[in-house]
Amino acid sequence: MFVVALRFSANKAQAPALVEAHNEWIRRGFEDGVFLMTGSLKPGLGGMVLAHGVTRIDLETRVNSDPFVAENVVSAEILEIAPGRADERLAFLLS
Repeated sequence: MFVVALRFSANKAQAPALVEAHNEWIRRGFEDGVFLMTGSLKPGLGGMVLAHGVTRIDLETRVNSDPFVAENVVSAEILEIAPGRADERLAFLLS
């Protein structure tokens, strides 16, 4: 399981021009079954993605294809989590 932090960087002003393509990237992540959740980092720091069922290499490739990453609107940090315990509602993450 992975948490991807997408923090605004030097080219943040380009975000409005790329938001439609970025949202398409998010949509594909959900359709492909890789993204479990996306959201904003508050207050206005960027965004995050919770990803599952993908290798780190494949996730890195996917993250690098995000138009926000490619155009330096955000910098991406991928954190890998080895779940050890979870509420029963999230038990699928332990497999």
